[in-house]
Amino acid sequence: MLVASVLSLKGGVGKTTVTLGLVSAALHRGVDTLLVDLDPQMNATTTVDPDSDPDNAGSNGRRRVSIAEVLDTPTAKVVGKALRTSQWGEHLRLLPGSERTEAHNHPDPGSKKLFRLAGALNKVSPAPELVLIDCPPSLGQLTRSALTAANRAVLVTEPSLFAVTGVQRALEAVQSERAAHRPTLQPLGVVINRFRPRVTEHEYRLAELKDLFGPLVLSPVLPDRSAVQQAQGAGVPIHQWPTAGAREIAQSFDALLDRLMRAGRLKTKR
Repeated sequence: MLVASVLSLKGGVGKTTVTLGLVSAALHRGVDTLLVDLDPQMNATTTVDPDSDPDNAGSNGRRRVSIAEVLDTPTAKVVGKALRTSQWGEHLRLLPGSERTEAHNHPDPGSKKLFRLAGALNKVSPAPELVLIDCPPSLGQLTRSALTAANRAVLVTEPSLFAVTGVQRALEAVQSERAAHRPTLQPLGVVINRFRPRVTEHEYRLAELKDLFGPLVLSPVLPDRSAVQQAQGAGVPIHQWPTAGAREIAQSFDALLDRLMRAGRLKTKR
């Protein structure tokens, strides 16, 4: 089971968009995938399962079980109640997000709390081939739990003034959790999102990121395409959106998934 956490310590850079693009690429390839929505904004959940709101009570008056309850009690029984099959297809299961997850975002949690998510993922049955975790844009218990559970970290940024600082902080967080709790954790690299060629500022920031982080800057960069917002608004995978822009960015996500899956195979061979 390959576990990848998608994170950014700066909001609004398209972290959830990258997570969903990787999910779409995995489904397009037939990879059995689990999406874990740790972001209390739960945008990933409402995109892949738009008719379900874990924070609203069902017909029996009880709230649906979400990742918040899993973090409360990470037993096989609770994990089983929280898991659901997404409307995106039979190869995608979801541990849905909830606003209640914010209660678990302690700034300085103990190690026992950090390992709850990793323990819960080991109780998912049947085990998925790929787990993608959408982290909140902050460095508290939720993001640190995701890193403690992961083999690879995907860092997301955009070509803006504060891109370098955000990537540096994210890399420091990965290195810290690797040293403290997860020796097998490695950064997959930095995904540059919403890039517009021939825009001077974007070209400058891309060159700056490549100069500072070298091979950690992943190729291809993700172009700024309206098809991404259109597909998310319609609640469908980008690979199913019928425009040229969608096909272009879907190919970019295919390439990123290739990189991620190769990293997973290398780890297994060792």
